[in-house]
Amino acid sequence: MKFDQPAGTNPIDRLQVVGKPHTRVDGQLKTTGQAHYAFERGAEMPNAAYGWIVPAAIARGTIASMDTDAARKAPGVLAVVTAKEAGKLGLGKYNTAPLLGGPQIDHYHQAIAVVVAETLEQARAAAALVRVDYNRSEGKFDLAQALKTAPLHPEKKGGPEENRVGNFEQAFAAAPVTLDAHYSVPDQSHSMIEPHASIAAWEGDKVTVLTSNQMIAWGHGDLATTLNLPKEKVRIDSPFIGGGFGGKLFLRTDAVLAALGAKAAGRPVKVALPRPVVPNNTTHRPATHQHIRIGCERDGTITAIAHESGSGNLPDGDPETAVNQTELLYAGANRLTSMRLAELHLPEGNSMRAPGEAPGMMALEIAMDEMAEKLGMDPVAFRIKNDTQVDPAKPERKFSQRQLVECLRQGADRFGWAKRNAKPGQVRDGRWLVGMGMAAAFRNHLALPSGARVRLEKNGTVTVETDMTDIGTGSYTILGQTAAEMLGLPLEKVKVTLGDSAHPVSSGSGGQFGAGSSTSGVYAACVKLREAVAQKLGYNAATVVFEDGRVRDGNRSVPLTEVAQGGPIEAEDTMQWGDLNKTFQQSTFGAHFVEVGVDAYTGVTRVRRMLAVCAAGRILNPVTARSQVIGAMTMGVGGALMEELAVDTRFGLFANHDLAGYEVPVHADIPHQEVVFLDEVDDKANPLKAKGVGELGLCGVGAAVANAMYNATGVRLRDYPMTMDKHLDRLPAIA
Repeated sequence: MKFDQPAGTNPIDRLQVVGKPHTRVDGQLKTTGQAHYAFERGAEMPNAAYGWIVPAAIARGTIASMDTDAARKAPGVLAVVTAKEAGKLGLGKYNTAPLLGGPQIDHYHQAIAVVVAETLEQARAAAALVRVDYNRSEGKFDLAQALKTAPLHPEKKGGPEENRVGNFEQAFAAAPVTLDAHYSVPDQSHSMIEPHASIAAWEGDKVTVLTSNQMIAWGHGDLATTLNLPKEKVRIDSPFIGGGFGGKLFLRTDAVLAALGAKAAGRPVKVALPRPVVPNNTTHRPATHQHIRIGCERDGTITAIAHESGSGNLPDGDPETAVNQTELLYAGANRLTSMRLAELHLPEGNSMRAPGEAPGMMALEIAMDEMAEKLGMDPVAFRIKNDTQVDPAKPERKFSQRQLVECLRQGADRFGWAKRNAKPGQVRDGRWLVGMGMAAAFRNHLALPSGARVRLEKNGTVTVETDMTDIGTGSYTILGQTAAEMLGLPLEKVKVTLGDSAHPVSSGSGGQFGAGSSTSGVYAACVKLREAVAQKLGYNAATVVFEDGRVRDGNRSVPLTEVAQGGPIEAEDTMQWGDLNKTFQQSTFGAHFVEVGVDAYTGVTRVRRMLAVCAAGRILNPVTARSQVIGAMTMGVGGALMEELAVDTRFGLFANHDLAGYEVPVHADIPHQEVVFLDEVDDKANPLKAKGVGELGLCGVGAAVANAMYNATGVRLRDYPMTMDKHLDRLPAIA
């Protein structure tokens, strides 16, 4: 099916199942321990041995020698696999550096061997016996230094190095009110609860890997490429994932080394990355240095806006696209956005929840507040004044839906914004300096082709099969609701199976595109199944109604339980996308409001209350959607106040590479969170008229916290995370 016209009325619009607050169908499995994650699936591959990786101890250079004799002779050891034993491996499309290094070392903690033994303890002990000598090479590890000579990097391959509209420099120079400021966001770690883990087993020349991966088709293809196998000889399966945030979008070391270890040992092998290895071995959100300039008329009209960002990565890596939102969020006749990409030899930078917009909004939305203060305007009013209903670079291109102004107004009203004291540092509650802050929220809506197979079973139930994944987002529930709505069944009559590369290729989970894309794939398959059922019954496919477990056409009606008595009826389809996203700019919008208290004695910041108002098309399930948004808001607090991978610029590694040193929010850090969804449908987005919210809920939160801190203290911080040491010596005097 191809979606190339705005959606008309269809069975989803009945909203008998879709749009209802169903709790997660997999919730009981997860809360009772019956949802088995990758490393726990040993019963499916009996007699599994254990693999322990040996990570590189340098950031750049070569292996001079590796002595594995002691490890091979250690108790319980079955095999040791290095690059020498593995032979020439391919490099996956989505991998910047090889997942098994040697003799060349590309980054710190790149895997250089796996030791396989009967028990986890034996594998770990033997891995410690591997002796490696290195030839260390000089590397580039300091982003600020590297950016001094970094080249401009086009937003799109073959595109211009800078995106310009009008004449920014001239308009900025002529503007009566200007802002020129620099901001920084550090490297950040995904820190999901489940580390990367896999179990692999061979059957002849075919390998099956039970793993934790967000994008099955990508992982499937890259594992086949890495192992130099045709895709039909590789299967990966990932039904439950304990969080990913983008860190499991791509094939990682655990899957490759489990497969290589299993082949060498001649039996199934389990590999999990130890937590202290994850930050340096896998990927992270790259740090950004951002320069923002805004020029305004005295009435608050933006006449010039520029956002220039710099980040670093391994050779052949990509930049952090922190300027994305600035191209679309606010009006302004004269515009400039650009990115610089420095070559660094730190571990690979790649996608982390809301890549681009998350760190970009952390800077832009502070800048908007700073400009509002210079103008003497309320921050909400300043944003509303500069709203735009068209793409600023292409005025003929309207937004498919854009309720940013309504989000701002509703948020301000609900939060009690009118009670905010605009003068910083004026409100106290005992020892606490209290302030309010806000920020707009923005995340582009993306759509990827997505397929599914739907089967009407003999007993009248329906089975949905797709390689879509559930990373805690509620995919099992939402896809079940979609099929139930399309086929007139209650949710409990639908069984959803996910994460198997043997199933039709879906969009996968990432970029908040799963909600709109994967459900559309199920929708397309259900349309085909409805047609097949109608044809079998001799009904008119255009007028047939599936409702209350029955199929009806005019005066004729048959229970679904009778339709497939002769055998299951199956249909498969993939949703493809036309050019509506070129005709209309498709984005999601929101507003974040935050109140903080800053301890006048210690400088510690505590978030006291939070509100998010979101406009993201039809909300398919308010329970799972709210869960996504409050999780994102929590992550935003972490980014604002504590999260930072500390770079050792001498040796090229992240020094705080575990959850003891890399701090994330805990329950005590998070207050009551309120989430409001505006009533909206977007018929240009997909047949369900829905868009994602899981990343929208993060974009802007950090800046809202930062702006609240400024309102509380009068101290403006521009470098994240905003820890107590950065403002303690500048806090107002203690009364």
